[in-house]
Amino acid sequence: MAPASDDRKARKALASIADEVVLDLEDAVTPANKDTARAAAAELVNEFGADRAVSLRINAIDTPWASDDLAACAQMPNLTSVVLPKADTPGDLLEADKQLGDSPVRLQALLETPRGIRDAAAICAATDRLDAVLIGYADLGASLGRASGLPMQTWHVVQDSVLLAARAAGVDVVDGPHLTIADDDTFRDAKRWVRDLGFDGTWVIHPAQLASAIEIFTPDADAVEDARRVLEALEKAAAAGAGAAELDGRMLDEALAVSARRVLAKAAVDD
Repeated sequence: MAPASDDRKARKALASIADEVVLDLEDAVTPANKDTARAAAAELVNEFGADRAVSLRINAIDTPWASDDLAACAQMPNLTSVVLPKADTPGDLLEADKQLGDSPVRLQALLETPRGIRDAAAICAATDRLDAVLIGYADLGASLGRASGLPMQTWHVVQDSVLLAARAAGVDVVDGPHLTIADDDTFRDAKRWVRDLGFDGTWVIHPAQLASAIEIFTPDADAVEDARRVLEALEKAAAAGAGAAELDGRMLDEALAVSARRVLAKAAVDD
């Protein structure tokens, strides 16, 4: 994620190896610069969006800038998605959906309030335009009165509730940015934790963390090969009229096929 109001940082992010770049119109932009940041974002999306995934984090739906943000986004054919911050209710998603009109741009919901976390299931199911849901730890921690710097496992209940809501609705679940900028053991352990819980990816706010994040969330060659073998074994079993198969001492069924397909999808491999 990079501020849309800082051309140097935005272009550096857009030139990076990130799967998606989110240009920020919200916290990183002062009220006096909202209009110029929006115009700058539109130019960057037009320049880069045809060749890579570019999304915009707009201002919260109840702010004076949200309608102008959404109107501008609806006119950006190269925009991948709108990230709606502080998504509190299904109505917030429905309002954003309505204002985007016939635009093909997708939505992502950033859950960073107690109410948003509580109502995650309803928010995830609010609109078919929603592709992903994210957790925003900084605002959520402040709202809860939680101390900073606690281990990632402190958020387990929140993470599981959002993960379950996302999976039930069929949308991706993405971890919010770590609240440090170093690529250190603390960062990597936190991201391995959410990966192992089942999260699909993560945001980062500093380029130093990007390579580690990609490595952590991209299945390695062994995992890809195992996923292929699982699917092949199940296909052979199905051809023989069996609903389960055995591979390397494991009993395989459709549940493992789902996991195998997810591994191949994350690795961008055609199964």
